[in-house]
Amino acid sequence: MAKLGPAHYSPYPAAIYEGVLNPPYGKALLFDEVVDKEVAMREAAKAMLTRENATIFPGPLVLYAWNEEATKKAKLVKEMAEVLNARIIPMYDYRPKYPAVNPEVEINPNHPNLTIWHNNIKACIFIGVHDHYAEVALKIIRAETDCLTISMDTYSGHEDAMITIRSAEIEDLERFIEIAKEVKKELGLA
Repeated sequence: MAKLGPAHYSPYPAAIYEGVLNPPYGKALLFDEVVDKEVAMREAAKAMLTRENATIFPGPLVLYAWNEEATKKAKLVKEMAEVLNARIIPMYDYRPKYPAVNPEVEINPNHPNLTIWHNNIKACIFIGVHDHYAEVALKIIRAETDCLTISMDTYSGHEDAMITIRSAEIEDLERFIEIAKEVKKELGLA
């Protein structure tokens, strides 16, 4: 029997209800443990290089050239995908299209959990996705898939991501790419 309350809307309670909190500025979260960013980056690279159908989900904060930083991050996302042999599935517009969607005119990419199910994605990176949308999507993904989720480029981090790199700046993304290259060599995949 379902119990009343936000934790019981999903069969799997949100991480915050399990005591997982976002990491402090300059740190990262590896499952439920606060760690240095480089430790989390190494584990993220391993997951992306070894799990099936690794995919990067870039959002509007890196897809649109609205400032110089976004343009640079978009180029780094492309380089990251090449190093990780990962697909890129953009989440360019996830505004609700209610009351109706015309599927012949537009695609409604509001449900990354469905994309993950249908593409059998076992590891993914959210980058440049607005925090309010990522919060909901990561909770659904965590509750309903076996995909290892990695969140980068967020202001406060996401406790429902398996790995969250808080406040990832351009330098952090560049460092992640270098770490991914190292891990790729270590795994004999280079």
